[in-house]
Amino acid sequence: MDIILRASVMFFIMYLLLRLLGKRELSQVTPFELVLLVVMGDLVQQGITHNDLSMTGAALAIGTIAFWALALSWATYLSPRAERMLEGGPRVLVKDGDLITANMRRDRITRAEVELEMRLAGIAHIAEVAWAILEPNGKISFIAKKEEDTSKQEDDDKTV
Repeated sequence: MDIILRASVMFFIMYLLLRLLGKRELSQVTPFELVLLVVMGDLVQQGITHNDLSMTGAALAIGTIAFWALALSWATYLSPRAERMLEGGPRVLVKDGDLITANMRRDRITRAEVELEMRLAGIAHIAEVAWAILEPNGKISFIAKKEEDTSKQEDDDKTV
């Protein structure tokens, strides 16, 4: 029972810590952050199982962590309110070509990171972006500004 209690406490501590780290994809994690996550995993294991190195202790710890992950997954699936609370919502980073620095600061996203993702999406200049939205999964979605129909403009120029 002691392992189940410790595993539950450590699960929620890790959940809160990962939420505080922000919305980043695994591919965006720096080498230092990756090492930090591995070390944290080892420290969590030591805290959960304490001196219990048995297969039963490990199975109880893993089962408890899996149970809480599944319970939170079901909660977010069944309740939009729980989903917003547990996973967060999308956040606008760029609106009509203007960076929204307060939202970027909240998620520790730099201009360089937004520009990198823009280039990967095939957008050359921030002025071409109608919306850039940081999704709850850590990806940035871009909606380009619609260009006016150039053929219509050319037709108008010919009639003048």
